[in-house]
Amino acid sequence: MKELGHRHWLMLALRLGMDNADFRTSDGREAYASICASLLEERGEGLQVVKANDVLEIRSSFFFLSKNRHCSHHRMTIDGYGVCEVELVSTFVARRKENDNHSLARVDQGCDIGTFATSRLADTASVIRRQALEASLDGEVQATRFPEFSFTPDPQHDFNGAGLLYFVNFQAIFSRAVTMLTANAQLPKHREVFFLGNLRPGEDVKVTLVKGEGEGVLSCRMTRPDGKIIALFKAV
Repeated sequence: MKELGHRHWLMLALRLGMDNADFRTSDGREAYASICASLLEERGEGLQVVKANDVLEIRSSFFFLSKNRHCSHHRMTIDGYGVCEVELVSTFVARRKENDNHSLARVDQGCDIGTFATSRLADTASVIRRQALEASLDGEVQATRFPEFSFTPDPQHDFNGAGLLYFVNFQAIFSRAVTMLTANAQLPKHREVFFLGNLRPGEDVKVTLVKGEGEGVLSCRMTRPDGKIIALFKAV
């Protein structure tokens, strides 16, 4: 995922005519093309077939969804066999208060692109952000609710160079929750993540995991100490 995020930001910078991914607001502040949603879909036996010394080929493409939303698609193969596809959606954000990750807000970085693509993942992310959907956990009528647990990310390892909890490490926390609470080391092959906020270094994140009775859908909610939901996961 780190490699795919890096590709996403470099492709965005290239499409904007920039030499590197040093994004800025109109008044010169640092801006970030924050990943607001991701979709991972394993194919066939998926990533379980990947072995040491296998050559993983990645083919990436990039699209604008609007003047302020961007999407990349990545297809991974080994010897021509598709093992995984990933979609990443981003939007520009900046801190309203210096060094305060609670103050992240969307900023206008409009581009001159005239043709836009569509994305079901991005549409779902927009609906969730507008709070037209509830947190998606309370709607499970018959479900297994696992004990909540808290985790404190390491400021030295889990936060990126911009001082933000890295989107990849949200997913590492989810993986840890599944392993700890369900005694299942193998993650579901279809995983959607919606990122809604960030943490300050030193804060802990509360993880709530629910398994639906129907198709065994795993739902996960991550909440920071002030009660704000910062991530929602749906996995099958």
